[in-house]
Amino acid sequence: MTQATRSITRLKETASQTGGPYVHIGLAPQQAGFEIFEQTFGSTLVAPGESGHIAIEGVVYDGSGTPVRDLLVELWQADAQGHYAHPADPKPSAFRGWARTGADFDSGLWRFDTCKPGAVAGPGSSLQAPHIALILFARGINLGLHTRLYFDDEAAANAQDPVLSGIEWEVRRRTLIAQRQDRDGQVVYRLDIHLQHADPARETVFLDI
Repeated sequence: MTQATRSITRLKETASQTGGPYVHIGLAPQQAGFEIFEQTFGSTLVAPGESGHIAIEGVVYDGSGTPVRDLLVELWQADAQGHYAHPADPKPSAFRGWARTGADFDSGLWRFDTCKPGAVAGPGSSLQAPHIALILFARGINLGLHTRLYFDDEAAANAQDPVLSGIEWEVRRRTLIAQRQDRDGQVVYRLDIHLQHADPARETVFLDI
């Protein structure tokens, strides 16, 4: 072992870092007005008017109830038949199933135009209810926060879902269930996410992945 190596091994571990104040510039630069990527995936997987189109949207709130505006949301989901765009899926889908977007800088609203996913295989012979996986990145968040969006009009499937049923309190399960709204012939599911809340039961459930 060299003297230099011995010196390195004695250095203290640095403090963990959170996402900086310009997360959207590095990960969703187009929203910030920067055209630096040859291909920008954006938040549209299914255009409005296409068969099966739905929108999902919401606002992420911090512990004071303030919308988090410097937020990046990533989405990962199956197609309408319950298959992913992944070679490990038994029937790999041509549907991209992945997107990212930043929150609106004024309102904090995030939104995706997509399709409603089908049920997917769960542990053993179980089925997972239709759901969309979401990951949140923002200033002050050390690691991306993983959660899920389920659909309130899939009550029977939700009751059998192995992830939802693993959440002890029913009131906390509700924090993952988006509410359907019909606006001018368009189906929109709304899920607001609370990083913290004065009522712990209203804090959104996050998953350890």
